[in-house]
Amino acid sequence: MSTSPLPTSTLTLAGARTNERLGAVLLAAFLGLGLVFMAGFAPAAELHNAAHDFRHAQNFPCH
Repeated sequence: MSTSPLPTSTLTLAGARTNERLGAVLLAAFLGLGLVFMAGFAPAAELHNAAHDFRHAQNFPCH
């Protein structure tokens, strides 16, 4: 007899939701950091000028 107060299917579902949330958070963090660093260190003058005001608004040093 199991001593777990929840059925196994409930525990599996909760674990799957936790894994999905963790994956979503990691993906969002990876994409966000990628965007910040691509815009922050882009060598192209056009991209630098387009992102210049945004970088200053976010306190990102660009020069």
